[in-house]
Amino acid sequence: MSVGARVEVDTHCPYCALQCGMVVRDEPAETTVAPREFPTNRGGLCQKGWTSARLLNTPGRLTTPLLREDRNAPLRPVGWTEALDYVALRLHELRDRHGADAIGVFGGGGLTNEKAYQLGKFARLALGTSKIDYNGRFCMSSAAAAGIKVFGLDRGMPFPVADLAEADAILLVGANVAETMPPFMRHVRPAADKGGLIVVDPRRTATAEAASLHLAPAPGTDLALALGMLHAVVADGLLDHRYIAERTTGFDEVWRIAAAWWPERVERVTGVPAADQRAAVALLAKARNAYVLTARGTEQHATGVATVSAWINLCLALGLCGREGSGYGCLTGQGNGQGGREHGQKADQLPGYRKIDDPAARAHVAGVWGVDPAELPGPGPSAYELLDSLGTERGPKALLVFGSNVVVSAPRAGHVGDRLESLELLVTSDFVLSETAAVADVVFPVTQWAEEDGTMTNLEGRILLRGKAVTPPIEVRGDLDVLHGLAIRLGQPAERFPVDPETVFAELGRASAGGPADYSGASYERLRAGEALHWPVPAADHPGTPRLFLDRFAHPDGRARFQPVEHTGPAEPPDPEFPLHATTGRVLQHYQSGAQTRRVPELMDASPEAFVEVHPDTARLAGVHDGQWATVTSRRGSVIARVRCVTTIRPDTVFLPFHFPGAQRANLLTNPALDPTSRMPEFKVCAVRLGPA
Repeated sequence: MSVGARVEVDTHCPYCALQCGMVVRDEPAETTVAPREFPTNRGGLCQKGWTSARLLNTPGRLTTPLLREDRNAPLRPVGWTEALDYVALRLHELRDRHGADAIGVFGGGGLTNEKAYQLGKFARLALGTSKIDYNGRFCMSSAAAAGIKVFGLDRGMPFPVADLAEADAILLVGANVAETMPPFMRHVRPAADKGGLIVVDPRRTATAEAASLHLAPAPGTDLALALGMLHAVVADGLLDHRYIAERTTGFDEVWRIAAAWWPERVERVTGVPAADQRAAVALLAKARNAYVLTARGTEQHATGVATVSAWINLCLALGLCGREGSGYGCLTGQGNGQGGREHGQKADQLPGYRKIDDPAARAHVAGVWGVDPAELPGPGPSAYELLDSLGTERGPKALLVFGSNVVVSAPRAGHVGDRLESLELLVTSDFVLSETAAVADVVFPVTQWAEEDGTMTNLEGRILLRGKAVTPPIEVRGDLDVLHGLAIRLGQPAERFPVDPETVFAELGRASAGGPADYSGASYERLRAGEALHWPVPAADHPGTPRLFLDRFAHPDGRARFQPVEHTGPAEPPDPEFPLHATTGRVLQHYQSGAQTRRVPELMDASPEAFVEVHPDTARLAGVHDGQWATVTSRRGSVIARVRCVTTIRPDTVFLPFHFPGAQRANLLTNPALDPTSRMPEFKVCAVRLGPA
């Protein structure tokens, strides 16, 4: 709507997967945002959302391509033709010398559906490489793999987030939503007011403060806690026998493991009192409507898939999944973390959440793309394995990065930085000079969230249209333009890589048709009309699927499958040399690697530097005090952080936010041990020591 010189556009926040509804107001004096009524945020915004318009005119905004032919030379401004020609020539040379897999691609969970789809297509057709993955591997992959094992399908929340308001009990595991997505608290507040909010977290976070019951296990022991609670379900006579018989398989094998994990044994392993375990189970079992929700705290482990499976086992034992008003859900983190993992930028996937090694999937997608299925490469390495292989004999010699800042966000970040420096060519696409862009050979300046049209898929599987509200700087192009320009220089037909988002979305729909994540019935027209479309949407007259599994689960027999899992503990337990657990996470004011939020003055004023949260007794033993700079050291590196003494954290644990660059990078510490199924690194626990800086 235009009012004089003002333009107002309904859109969505550029940050987390809640995708709060907002209005962008573009006026001659400034661009501002305001919340609007939308089911996920109900008229609210967090501090990040309120200040998001500051990103559109942030100092240091990239407005022209940057290039350097010599790693020792500074980046210099160049024109688009020179930048695109240079990258294409180098890619041609490397591919001719070393083969297609000499080029890697790294995407992001913040890219629109159209960009994620086109990036996967570009990697497999224009480059012919199997070496593509994305930073969502570091976020939701363990919950996704567990969901597929148990239910036969992964959609973070298989129900609308608004359903939570009717819950009598909610178990939040490894989620600090009061800081990471504050408007979400509106949905869990009714359960909290009834005394039914249970939070599992080694820290007493702002979310835990709102809970009636806080369970604080030692980092890396969540799986044992879930087994103990399942034991309590059976021992206390709370098992839903009819549901298990009618809708599941495999409970007996799971019980053989859980039978050995009585709550008192679990208390010795986790530190969570047996009485609290039983109290939590009773709250869930006696509730009319109850939910179990997991997030990164319980997923980012080398046993992440098994741990999430254990929490879903608990949910199944209580008969919660697949009925309206109750269930299990994963709180997806990144803005398009759900859509980003559905349409082909993951190493093992094709659009529609199809598997790349499935002959039928390959044939369908190749038909949409107009190529022989044999031309499509097979599955490639996971995100960390891709980064770890850069510049090695068998690894990529070039890497193209879209929508990710791996220098800050990757585990064992110092090592990943070394691998980036070993490349013959590093290309990034960004709107600011992030820490990764700063070490690149070529940087493409691209549009950001309010400067382009595109769709996102939020944490509840709802497809959203984010509309263009402001005009980007004149020399800035969209990621779709960048991929188009490179593709035609690499010999692809121009029409194969369109730049119009609506055209790309229509093709994405055809490519996803018949797949688990079927978008074929969705369209910009329907989204503009305000339809609430939760995938699958298999036809133009289909209303979408807000609630999955009400009649049957996605396995051929329609049943959910209990997963037998055993507790093994963290990959790197504390020892005399490194006696503390370190865990990482977000703070209210920042998001992901901080590349965006660290450019907003109000957010930096509130949270300007890294800190290490530590119990006062632990600080005294380490010879540090509140407000002092300290060194946190693991087997992989050291971090400098300001000491913040709190009595609400376990004495055996320290916490660091992961948003800060340079010597304050928490991921200099983290362990790249990988989950055997999801290939998720163990971000959430490693062994460290604390000392004065």
